[in-house]
Amino acid sequence: MDFGVLGTATIARQRFIPAVADTDHAVRAIASRTEERAAAVAAEHDVPHAYGSYDALLRDEVVDAVYVPLPNSEHARWIRRAADQGLHALCEKPLGVTAEEARDVGAYCAERDVTLMEALMYRYAPRTERVIELVGEELGEIRSATATFHSELRGLPTGIRFDPALGGGSLLDVGVYAVDAVRLSLGTPDRVYAHAMDSHDTGVDTQATALFEYDANATATVSSSFDTAESQYYHVIGTDGWVTAEPAFSSPDANTSIDYERAGRRITETFPPHNPYRREVEHFVSCIEEGRTPRTNATEAARTLAILDAIRESAETNAVVAVE
Repeated sequence: MDFGVLGTATIARQRFIPAVADTDHAVRAIASRTEERAAAVAAEHDVPHAYGSYDALLRDEVVDAVYVPLPNSEHARWIRRAADQGLHALCEKPLGVTAEEARDVGAYCAERDVTLMEALMYRYAPRTERVIELVGEELGEIRSATATFHSELRGLPTGIRFDPALGGGSLLDVGVYAVDAVRLSLGTPDRVYAHAMDSHDTGVDTQATALFEYDANATATVSSSFDTAESQYYHVIGTDGWVTAEPAFSSPDANTSIDYERAGRRITETFPPHNPYRREVEHFVSCIEEGRTPRTNATEAARTLAILDAIRESAETNAVVAVE
């Protein structure tokens, strides 16, 4: 599979392009808003084609699929442009800025018979896959979950993460992971109550916490932040045991582990270093080749975004909000 990359974001340069290089596939083209920038990154990573606009890359028949690491507000627009050219799309999380946007772009790609997948890399880590097994088979009825992703951003509050017009804010940046982890354990909550802060007066949430209420006798909490020390974990508790992962979402070049308890016995499982970005690329390609629906598809993305929509509405209105 030959990939094109729309943009020269850090995650594309440091994670995606090296991950593809570790597979049997290739990044054949990269585009930026300036040809000079695209050419510089292409030269650094031995990418043969560089373009001074995203449309130019999409019009040239050198790739089969595109990777979209653009600002959140631009995801849906460029997924559609790619689909119009018959190109499959692997898009960085979140797939859109609202659940409606994710549903719409998913339908748009389905109508054009192209595969769309959200690049939520932690879902492809062996550790996450093991947690899903434990939650589904060994912890009994899940009654409580907590998930946190706080990412300290040093320096001035500038850039796309602090721009409301570009879909900035901690919830859409790191909160997606925490909400998704709870949803995997307990499903979609019936109601949420949330509080958010804009500590730099930039128009986006820089810290947020939400309580999830379930009619099925369960509760959960999630939090996200740009303002605190790095912290990322989730803890899931069932009637027969519990499981914890920390750090939960990043991909360090070292062993990772989970701790869990079942039947009164505490266990630690360790996982060797792995590259979830490579694993998500391979999953994406296999879904295209075999006509399968990706694990992190538009429907899954929309379900997580529906919860985020409700969290933001609750924080704005200071009221309990039902989740669609």
